[in-house]
Formats: sequence, structure tokens, C-alpha cells
Amino acid sequence: MPRRTVLSLAAAVVVLGGGGAVALAYAGESAPSLAHSTARYAAPDGARDGSLTFTTDVTPSFGLKGVKVLAWPAKSSFAEKGLTTKDMASAESATCAPLDEDTVRCTYTTAVTRADAETSPRGAWHVAVLVTAKDGATTLDTKAAGFTIG
Repeated sequence: MPRRTVLSLAAAVVVLGGGGAVALAYAGESAPSLAHSTARYAAPDGARDGSLTFTTDVTPSFGLKGVKVLAWPAKSSFAEKGLTTKDMASAESATCAPLDEDTVRCTYTTAVTRADAETSPRGAWHVAVLVTAKDGATTLDTKAAGFTIG
């Protein structure tokens, strides 16, 4: 094989390989995204506990480390100062299951006792979600969904 052909071929391999590495690096750095986030609050009724259920779809699903969920009243210190990833450190985790090839559906459910409902502020509430990928990329949505306690 002529030397010029070998050098051209080697240069093409380096360029194409470098482009692939850049594409993989870019894909690895993209933060996860949320879609179809919903919250459903059911107040306690008689002797039966109520519940709060939050659901969201996370894409991409590969490399997902965890999803944390925090419900907070709209009239709170978080509304004034803003919710941060540090505030989410002690939040509870959602459970995730594959929805399709690229997406997982994450669900968080908790019981709401009569005592919980009676001591909770009335009015609008928000659900904050922190999604963390294994590479450290995060997505924080402080108002992913909402519900009302009447």
C-alpha cells in the first residue's frame, strides 16, 4: 500500500475516532430530563389513611443513579429562598422501572395519616424532584407537579 494511502487512512481513523469520542462525551454529559410529571393527593377518610403519589418519566434512563422527591408547601421558606440540591439531600427516593428503551417511570408514594393532614399547611403544594446520573449530572425541578391540601 502506498505510504500516502496509509497516512490518509490513519488520519481518517483518528478524525472519525475523535468525533465518536466527542459524541460519547457529549451524550454522557447531558443531564437527565423529566416529562409527564403528576402528583395525586388523597386526603384521609374515616379510619383510612390518605396518600400522595408522584410519577415522572426520566430520559435517558441509562446511567441513572437516583431520583429524590420532596413535597413542599407553596407558602414556605423554600418559596422565598428557592430550593437547592442541598435541600434535596434528605428527600426520599422514588422507585423507577423501565418504560421503554430510553425512559424509566419513577414513582413515589407515601401514606398521609389524619395527624399529617391536620398539621399540614392548607393550600397549594409543589413536588420537587432531583434526578442524579451516575456521571454526576443532575436535574432539579422544584415545581415538577402540584397538588392542593384543602
